[in-house]
Amino acid sequence: MKPVVHKGEAVIEHPNRAKSASQAMRAVVVAVLILSSLLIAVITIGGWSALAGMKPICIVWIFLDLVFAYNVAKWRRGVLPVIATLAMMMAVFGLIAIPSWVDREGFGYAQPALSSGLLGSLTAILVALQVLVIIASMYAFRQQWNVEVEHWPAEEGDALPAGA
Repeated sequence: MKPVVHKGEAVIEHPNRAKSASQAMRAVVVAVLILSSLLIAVITIGGWSALAGMKPICIVWIFLDLVFAYNVAKWRRGVLPVIATLAMMMAVFGLIAIPSWVDREGFGYAQPALSSGLLGSLTAILVALQVLVIIASMYAFRQQWNVEVEHWPAEEGDALPAGA
């Protein structure tokens, strides 16, 4: 979409956003954030009865992943380090949760809606996905989506410079 240019105003362009690598990384970051939110939702709903204090945190995390996916889709580069930081925290939470899900397979534990072994496996997949979120968001951050180039439109009657 071309910006509307009024007489005497500069046109701001973002050349790094036009690159296919930048567009691909934006799509990858949005996709892994949506996958992350879906996987967190499945784990939260499937383990609802066994999640003690993590229910509100999981719900907020799902919401944050979706909000960040929306922001990345709108080329907002500033959220990428925040995404990587939160993904690192979720990976740590997941690494701590995997053994506790697996231990619930023993005798005497009430089983959540999904089996504890399945929830442990899904949590392990979530940890790997969070590592992918970290890598993708930091790679996208290095692409410098925020670089702006200012162009001044030629006025009517302006002579073109020699060699143009």
